[in-house]
Amino acid sequence: MSKIPFILILSLLLSITTSCSKDSIETDTSSLEAKTMLNLEYGTSSHQKYDIYLPKNRTMDTKVLILIHGGGWNAGDKSEMDPFKDFIREQLPEIAVVNMNYRLADINNPPYPMQINDIDMIVNQLRDKVKEFQISTDIGFIGASAGAHLSLLWSYAHDTKKQVKMVCSIVGPTNFLDQAYTESTNSELRELLDQFGTNSELLKAASPLHQLTSNSPPTILFYGAKDPLIPISQGIDLKDKLMELNVKHQFTLYPEGGHGWIGIDLLDTSLKLKAFIQENL
Repeated sequence: MSKIPFILILSLLLSITTSCSKDSIETDTSSLEAKTMLNLEYGTSSHQKYDIYLPKNRTMDTKVLILIHGGGWNAGDKSEMDPFKDFIREQLPEIAVVNMNYRLADINNPPYPMQINDIDMIVNQLRDKVKEFQISTDIGFIGASAGAHLSLLWSYAHDTKKQVKMVCSIVGPTNFLDQAYTESTNSELRELLDQFGTNSELLKAASPLHQLTSNSPPTILFYGAKDPLIPISQGIDLKDKLMELNVKHQFTLYPEGGHGWIGIDLLDTSLKLKAFIQENL
């Protein structure tokens, strides 16, 4: 799943949804100052790095949002999520933001479970550093495309300590056993899915839809009806199961949206996402 185009435009919303104000990381000498740390290592691979943006006045109650980029599991970089990072810091300045890289898949290294293991390592390191960073163990996820898949999967199946308070999927795959995938003739899509192999049990384990339970965290979903890479059933089927299991959720399908969107639809995404974070994280 390639970089979605609306990420590049998200930063424009800052001029729409905020008024002119001092920078959100302005220091306050009477309390903890804001702090930015870039490319912190959480493993030995060159891709196992993250940026963390700690707000001023933070305490052990400061919540953390983890951003996960897309790129078809085999490409992409955390810099692609910078507009989301900037948006959160402007709109929700009391929240700490983690923007992570993860090991990219190749012929010898399939994405699952490697990339889920990377999220494990990030979350464990954050837990170990709560006093140093002055943050809470409560976390949320925002993922785009392949990063949305990883966000959903970790939140539903691998959050053993129940730290995740909300998760956002923007055009994220949810079910690798969907006939819209398994019977697809789209060569680009088939190439991406082939990274996960053909074992049905593994494909089920890697599918957020099949890992969802009644105890899963609040979930907000955004999809485009004209997405050439993500079949419409991926979002709708997950929405239906969330409803069936009575898991708190919101679902938005943009009729003219593809693998991303702009304009009024993008503004709608930003407003709904901000409200959902405020309510649940």
